[in-house]
Amino acid sequence: MATATLDPVAQLLQATLDPRRNKQAEQQLLQAERSSNFSLLLLQIVASDAYPYTTRLASALCFKNLIKRNWTDEDGNHKLPGPEVTAIKQELIGLMTTTPPGIQSQLGDAISVIADSDFWQRWESLVDDLVSRLTPDNATINNGVLQVAHSIFKRWRPLFRSDDLFTEVNFVLGKFGAPYLTLFENTDRLVEENKNNKEALQQVFATLNLIIKLFNDLSCQDLPPIFEENLPTIMGLLHKYLTYDNPLLYSSDDSESSPLEFVKAGICEVLVLYVKKYDDAFSPLVGRFITSVWNLLTTVGPQTKYDILVSKALHFLSAVTHAPSHAQNFNDRGVVGDVVEKVILPNISLRESDVELFEDEPIEFIRRDLEGSDSDTRRRAATDFLRALLGQFEKLVTEVVLQYINHYLSDYANNPKDNWKSKDTAVYLFSSIAAKGVTTAAGGVKDINPQVDVVDFLQKNLANDLVAETGIEAILKVDALKYLYTFRSRIHKHQWQQALPLVAKHLNSPEYVIHTYAAITIERVLYLQVFDQSDVVTLSKDLLEHLFLLIEKEEAPEKTQENEFLMKCVMRVLVVIRDGIIPNTDSVLSHLIKITNIISKNPSNPRFYYYHFEAIGALIRFAAPSQPDKLEQALGKPFAFAVQEDIQGILFAALLEANPSASLPDYYKSLIPSILMPVLWESKGNVPALVKLVTSIIPRGASEMTRDGQIEPLLGVFQKLVSTKANESYGFDVLESIIAHFPVDTLQPYFVHMFNIMLLRLQNSKTETFSLRFVRFYHFMSARSGEGLGTDFVINVTEQIQSGVYTPLYTSIILPDTQKLSKPFDRKTAVISLTKTITESAAFAERYKKGWAFTADSLLKLLADPSVAAAPDDTIGDPDIDDMSFGVGFTQLHTCKRLPKDPWPEVKDTRLWVGQQLAQANARTGGMINTFIHERLSPESQQKLVSLIPG
Repeated sequence: MATATLDPVAQLLQATLDPRRNKQAEQQLLQAERSSNFSLLLLQIVASDAYPYTTRLASALCFKNLIKRNWTDEDGNHKLPGPEVTAIKQELIGLMTTTPPGIQSQLGDAISVIADSDFWQRWESLVDDLVSRLTPDNATINNGVLQVAHSIFKRWRPLFRSDDLFTEVNFVLGKFGAPYLTLFENTDRLVEENKNNKEALQQVFATLNLIIKLFNDLSCQDLPPIFEENLPTIMGLLHKYLTYDNPLLYSSDDSESSPLEFVKAGICEVLVLYVKKYDDAFSPLVGRFITSVWNLLTTVGPQTKYDILVSKALHFLSAVTHAPSHAQNFNDRGVVGDVVEKVILPNISLRESDVELFEDEPIEFIRRDLEGSDSDTRRRAATDFLRALLGQFEKLVTEVVLQYINHYLSDYANNPKDNWKSKDTAVYLFSSIAAKGVTTAAGGVKDINPQVDVVDFLQKNLANDLVAETGIEAILKVDALKYLYTFRSRIHKHQWQQALPLVAKHLNSPEYVIHTYAAITIERVLYLQVFDQSDVVTLSKDLLEHLFLLIEKEEAPEKTQENEFLMKCVMRVLVVIRDGIIPNTDSVLSHLIKITNIISKNPSNPRFYYYHFEAIGALIRFAAPSQPDKLEQALGKPFAFAVQEDIQGILFAALLEANPSASLPDYYKSLIPSILMPVLWESKGNVPALVKLVTSIIPRGASEMTRDGQIEPLLGVFQKLVSTKANESYGFDVLESIIAHFPVDTLQPYFVHMFNIMLLRLQNSKTETFSLRFVRFYHFMSARSGEGLGTDFVINVTEQIQSGVYTPLYTSIILPDTQKLSKPFDRKTAVISLTKTITESAAFAERYKKGWAFTADSLLKLLADPSVAAAPDDTIGDPDIDDMSFGVGFTQLHTCKRLPKDPWPEVKDTRLWVGQQLAQANARTGGMINTFIHERLSPESQQKLVSLIPG
């Protein structure tokens, strides 16, 4: 493709790197995506040396995002034209063998997306293509090929076993297995040939690193027969490189791992897999690996460049210890002593690099130190190994480790000023052996080693560190706070009543890690619901003021939102005190608005602004019902200008729902035309929030919307949403809200069209979800006979679409799927609908005699299996923000979730109500209901239905 054709796109790509122009450039690129072969144009730029590396990298990133958005639709069909799909697949592999590593990484991610939908049935040629490109000695080409293979095969690692998965793995092994082993042997030869050539050796080690990653990929589901047949040879090579040494591969930077460390760490990962999954085959070969890993751990230095290797090596020893056949190697007091002294202590003791991180990058120190976020640190890996030993030999390990703990505590007591690190080691060791089982994010440690007393250790060794104003090293303060945080479930309420004020006092600390750990501990204890609402209300004003002071300390947007732990604590306090916030609404509101305005200038920490918006949601939920006008007026402007569309919609909706009986404010009226613009509904991520907002506006604004001619655009939203599987439920939410709040006469011209849309979906592309939502909608309509709707109304509408269509619709979809309704209020609506059908419908009384019997039987089934609505669950969950991909697509706010609402609160006892309706209808019709019961029902059904009718 001519450079002149590529230049305009290349200039846009370059502009995306300029903060002053990136938004506009990104919008132009999104528009350009719609043009034919745009993806191939991006790949041409990636391939061209005529452009700077930064432009080529931006093009690769743009291509990856294009593929993520546009490769397939929700049914798995390609969205791009067939020739473009074929050309992309042909171009990608070649590019992977010729582009720099940074570009390879982006292209590899795109290949993973393609492989998710296409490999292997729609991309059968891929493996053959990869194999054909492998060379005996060209590391650059081999690395590109292996990078592609790894980007595809690594998808297997987290998957559950299935026939389709094993078919795919076997397909790959049949073509790739033998060439892979040949490449492994060739690479081993190249290492020997280039042992004195630094540049070539590093290239070959990059190949070796990928070979080992692929060995893990290919082995992750089952032991491949070709590997089992060659296991001694393969393990011989892995052992060779686990113990390999060559100064040419050393890193001169103490913080940067070399290819040698990465290869050895990868080998340790493979060893963990084989010990855990294939110990029968691997067991005869494992002995020398245990010895070599032990030697490695006792000789490697403390520099951070070795951290990844040390942690993976410790993971291997942990895996070995979990296997009873190997654990006996450690069942000796002397061996356990050696393990603690030579492996555990060197790797849990604080290093200078840890202290520097504490002082220079406190937020990074906290994130590494928290539960589960430091899985590749030495401390975490050493702790896991120690706990694995503890699991096998609890009494022996506890006794040995307690000796070391007492030694370090004594060393600290002799000279607290100089020997403070000894106490840190003692506390960490004690925590390691005290905790058993999984440490949960919700409750911390719940299972305790019975050989120790965690409360006694707290009172004797840590309480003073929390009480003392001066003379305690900052890290020891953090140790005490983290101990409370870790063992929070094991500390009783009366103990927490003493401890919580001490923890809260540390919010005043100028030390970043100390006040942050205080906030973390407070938040988690409040989540445990140790304290009553009233207990927390008395502390809440001071807690919130201290937290806001810390958050707003620096007004640069990136600094304000740096520490999500502080904002999470604000959110938790508001959630726990609920309406106890009302006296302090003005203060909290002003702080939250100020923070909103600051972070809107440069939102950079999704975790922070997620908790921030949950905090606003909590304030709206608990304060707005008593002072709705104040919050609507105060929050309207910040939401409009500072909040992304999906969150904006949720929060606006929450404000509206807090005062459902009021008229619609002018500001919301002005929003309606833009909300109903079709373009706004194009983005899948916008839909849930927009639906929530629209369905909150309708109850308060139906009359204005009718006056302004907005019913048709609103029904257009329903039609668009209900046409796709991803949004069909949202479409029904909109439709039900329309019918519940607009007069039937106003909607009369549209009913036939509405039902025609739904019947076509049922006929052409019915899904289980669509069918159930349609059945729920049918009962929603049928039950509302008093509002001008009802069963006969629905019959009339459907018969206008096609004569006779109602009978098969009712008997083959509505009645069978009614029994599948699971939500209590849906089943209650169905009971009311079916009851009104047999007591009020002229069509069922006169024309559908069998249908009347079928309806009565369906009603009896519902009543026989009542789904009783539980008390409203008003608890607010504890989401894992990392699982939510906040800021990408739709994000739910738990504080703003709608509680299930009973559409028929006047019906308290459904069985009693059904009986009363039958009796009233029988009296009204001169005994006709009794006649129908005896003429149309089986004796068994007669008895059941008659038993419902009072006296």
